[in-house]
Amino acid sequence: MSGFPAVPTRGFPAVRPRRLRVTPAVRRLVAETSVEARHLVLPAFVREGVSEPVAIASMPGVVQHSLDSLRKAAAEAASLGLGGIMLFGIPLVKDAVGSAGTDPDGILQQALRAVREEVGDDLVVMSDLCLDEFTDHGHCGVLAADGSVDNDVTLVRYAEMAVVQAEAGAHVVGPSGMMDGQVGVIRSALDSAGFTSTSVLAYSAKYASAFYGPFREAVDSSLRGDRKTYQQDPANARESLREVLLDLEEGADMVMVKPASAYLDILRAVADTVDVPVAAYQVSGEYSMVEAAAERGWIDRDRTVLETVTGIRRAGADVVLTYWAAEVAGWLARA
Repeated sequence: MSGFPAVPTRGFPAVRPRRLRVTPAVRRLVAETSVEARHLVLPAFVREGVSEPVAIASMPGVVQHSLDSLRKAAAEAASLGLGGIMLFGIPLVKDAVGSAGTDPDGILQQALRAVREEVGDDLVVMSDLCLDEFTDHGHCGVLAADGSVDNDVTLVRYAEMAVVQAEAGAHVVGPSGMMDGQVGVIRSALDSAGFTSTSVLAYSAKYASAFYGPFREAVDSSLRGDRKTYQQDPANARESLREVLLDLEEGADMVMVKPASAYLDILRAVADTVDVPVAAYQVSGEYSMVEAAAERGWIDRDRTVLETVTGIRRAGADVVLTYWAAEVAGWLARA
């Protein structure tokens, strides 16, 4: 006797899940989750005063665009059938109240006009609505005398930003500062200015995360300290649903969870709770970790990229913001 157990009786096991994995065609037929170009939004940075794209060292393959290169990126995104593009502006001059964020000729507003001229309504054009890129202290709002972020003074600035961005051509504004009441103030300002069709994508569950590290370089952040007094504590989950429901009461058209991969439980809970589209942002740190590991040959880059995006979709995201959006859409088109 060899010591090995006897071969199971014919017909055992009767249930064989592997039958539905036997060929690529079968796996495709029964796949529960799909990733399509329309699900993806490309975050893009545009820098004032440059004539050529500027590489971001901590995010290989991602750049700070010039206005011309941004136009090309937007045209490519539209041609690939992406769901949208989310714009972030990097001004030459920053100040305490983020004046460039509400200047009609500020870099973000220039970018919005340029992209709309390029793609019209063929691509959903979104704009980040926050002050952090424009303030010399790097916080998402106006500071009080004691150095804390003044929530209600900041709301006034957000209302101004919303109108200026809508005037510049944003289809969707994305308030990301996590100020209490920001969605209600922005919705009211947009409606009062006649922009009743401009949508609000609320960054409702945005965590004070270490995964934002490379983003600081991407937007030339001036931040010292942290944003823990207004972004959510990574230890908390119930709080996210409260934030999401408050934003919906205030008029949000869509809600977002940010970051994505470390917060898939939050994403699933939000998707199971609300009846509006749910977005998730695969942030800079998520991107850079994969790129760094792939560069060292530790992982299969392309498979990992697609697996992470699929996981975010599986957890409940209708919309995924990812720096790989155009690349993934290209793969899908060739599949």
